[in-house]
Amino acid sequence: MKWIVGLGNPGTQYAKTRHNIGFMAIDEAAKAWGISMTPQAKFKAVVGEGHVKGQKVFLIKPMTYMNLSGESVRAFLDFYKASLEDGLIVYDDLDTPFGQIRLRYQGSPGGHNGIKSIIQHTGTQTFDRIRVGISRPQPGFDIANYVLADFRKEEEKELPGILATTLEAMEYRLENTFERTMAKFNK
Repeated sequence: MKWIVGLGNPGTQYAKTRHNIGFMAIDEAAKAWGISMTPQAKFKAVVGEGHVKGQKVFLIKPMTYMNLSGESVRAFLDFYKASLEDGLIVYDDLDTPFGQIRLRYQGSPGGHNGIKSIIQHTGTQTFDRIRVGISRPQPGFDIANYVLADFRKEEEKELPGILATTLEAMEYRLENTFERTMAKFNK
């Protein structure tokens, strides 16, 4: 069994924001893999289950708001007795240039409150992740306002390609080790 969590915030006002690119990636995977997503109160998340590349796969979008994402991850892990090693977290990253993805298997939250929450609830900084680059704002621009703002029109045009690459990495990971996946997708 594999599971993939995309981080974001619930609600239409956040749907197209930079902070929700993890949700966008999960939506892209659900569409591509034919997986229906439904609210699951026990996980405080919208969850879908299907089979991809011969693997049972769960897609998860925590509905706790970003800062409490770890609550959903912990509830899922506990309910299914799932292994952290079989998971993948997809989220926005200020320190990765817009349009690029970067894969890591451990590290600090780097100021990302969703990752901070997952670290708190799992007790480790070691878990597989795809960081989707959103770049940093201009100096002096408030970080919170930046991540909670919609993508600019020119950025929006590039999103389908970025999400396609993210989906390709997610799918590749289902059949390969994370090390091989990093070698293929980290440029």
